[in-house]
Amino acid sequence: MPQADPMPQDRTAAAAPAPRYVIDEMISAKAIAARVETLAREITGHFRDTEKLVVVGLLRGSFVFIADLVRELPLPVEVDFLEASSYGDAMTSSREVRILKDLRGEIAGRDVLVVEDIVDTGFTLQHVMALLRSRGPRRLEICALLDKPSRREVDIRATWTGFEIPDEFVVGYGIDYAQRDRNLPHIGKVRFLD
Repeated sequence: MPQADPMPQDRTAAAAPAPRYVIDEMISAKAIAARVETLAREITGHFRDTEKLVVVGLLRGSFVFIADLVRELPLPVEVDFLEASSYGDAMTSSREVRILKDLRGEIAGRDVLVVEDIVDTGFTLQHVMALLRSRGPRRLEICALLDKPSRREVDIRATWTGFEIPDEFVVGYGIDYAQRDRNLPHIGKVRFLD
């Protein structure tokens, strides 16, 4: 007869406590909304002759941005997602890019807009763009919400950028710290207290 575990283990005791931090607003929700409208106008002008624009969101940080952006595009749009990771739960890139979820649809001969939350070292975006280019799209452009050019380690630039920011750790508007703070309506700078 199997014996029951006499004392269930407390699994929470082994977990490291979350670091304490505060978030200082860097870019307001109102400024983001205004910039999204401007980006949408520029993107619409560039792709005005498209039969259908495939908007590829890089998960997970871009999901709020892509939702707001596609609602402002008066074009025939198809939305797809790709998930690539070089961070995990860390604050810095590991430089090893893994594709966790690939596109569902084909992009050969089609117009494609990649939507990214933040361009940092550039490794993830460079890897994703090489992968997508190899599939033969008609046009392939990038729209990034945020750009940290001071952190760039590879030669890549977005066609359209929402905001250029200094080398700060940011959260909000879909961008997370260890899966927290994505739901903030603004972009905030993380300030650690410990």
